[in-house]
Amino acid sequence: MKLYTFHVAPNPTRVRLYLAEKKHAGADLGVEEVLVDLRNNEQNSEEHERRNPQKRLPVLETDEGVYLTESLPIVQYLEELHPDPPMIGTSPLERAQTLTVERIAEQGVLYPIARIVHATNSPIGLPPNPAVAELFQEVLLPPLELLNQRLSDGRPFLMGDNPTIADCTLQAGLQFGRMGKVEPDPSLQHLARWNTAYRERPAAKDVLML
Repeated sequence: MKLYTFHVAPNPTRVRLYLAEKKHAGADLGVEEVLVDLRNNEQNSEEHERRNPQKRLPVLETDEGVYLTESLPIVQYLEELHPDPPMIGTSPLERAQTLTVERIAEQGVLYPIARIVHATNSPIGLPPNPAVAELFQEVLLPPLELLNQRLSDGRPFLMGDNPTIADCTLQAGLQFGRMGKVEPDPSLQHLARWNTAYRERPAAKDVLML
């Protein structure tokens, strides 16, 4: 299998963190990473458009030659092929709970941070838009507060004692924020603790650039 990706971009990063966590836990999924350089507009090439007509990343090319083009379905597909160690959960309830928190991390944190970064300091050259940046700064705070509260019992990861895709998604969003100088309020001390600790993990060090 091949994962078409670009470093630091948040959606590819969440999949890469998932793969790295699996690898360091003893389950190397054997996925080859292929760089698609967004800085050189390689996502707009005819070759990449055949992989994903939306011209986005990441894309997983399966062994059967099928292209999967959304981060969460890519992770779910890989998790079904390689369920150990579990990164979504081992029961229907655990999976539902993990996916709920993962959705908060994506829709409430990763997406608003991406909108702020692209409206203030876009790495792909989008024009500044102060109104959009201000709106999503307001949107961003409540989900961060919610996740901070979730971590307030001292748990090492969002779902408890072990990392899940929710942690991968949250860290991917926060790294993109660091690149664009969008940082969580330091008063969110439980989130800050988690952020510092997660970035010291071997899997994180394999993937994160910031």
